[in-house]
Amino acid sequence: MSRRPDWLVHQLPVGMAEDDFLRRFVSIFQELGDTVLNQVDNLPHLFDVTVAPPGMVRALGRWVGLDWVDPSLPDGLQRRIVGEYFSLLQWRGTKRGMEQLLELVSGWPAIVEDGGGIFPEGETPPDTAHVRLFVESSGWATEADLLRIVKAELPASVTFELYVGGERIWPMAGEGDTGLAELAAVS
Repeated sequence: MSRRPDWLVHQLPVGMAEDDFLRRFVSIFQELGDTVLNQVDNLPHLFDVTVAPPGMVRALGRWVGLDWVDPSLPDGLQRRIVGEYFSLLQWRGTKRGMEQLLELVSGWPAIVEDGGGIFPEGETPPDTAHVRLFVESSGWATEADLLRIVKAELPASVTFELYVGGERIWPMAGEGDTGLAELAAVS
């Protein structure tokens, strides 16, 4: 915002404005006021991930439940993750949202196969709440981080398989495999 450099002193009545001591005295308060007004003027920029300080970018992410942004990542990548995550919120827990999230984390195209849909009465498959997630790489995240992110984003009632580079990393052999054999037999 543009304001006169002498905005406070300029408000003095004519007789007071001519007094040198009073002008200098009021200018002290003008300097303090400038600091406060500059902070108020810049407040909207704190909520813009393209220009906010790095700590604020991560705080904005945490505000919407994005607690997995690694502060050691390059600043531009952190900003991109938080900015794109905001647009993904409306798709959170959906096939589209998971594909976009996996692509955001990995930098590779992702495929999500789900068992959901609309079925005639009595023809619903046995396990509609199961998804298979495929991505070429875990990208900047470790596989453990990617797994944690997926678990946090999928609805709690959904079971899933996660494949990275063609290798199944979840569930691992012996962990949560119950029902997968039956699911494979149905597929």
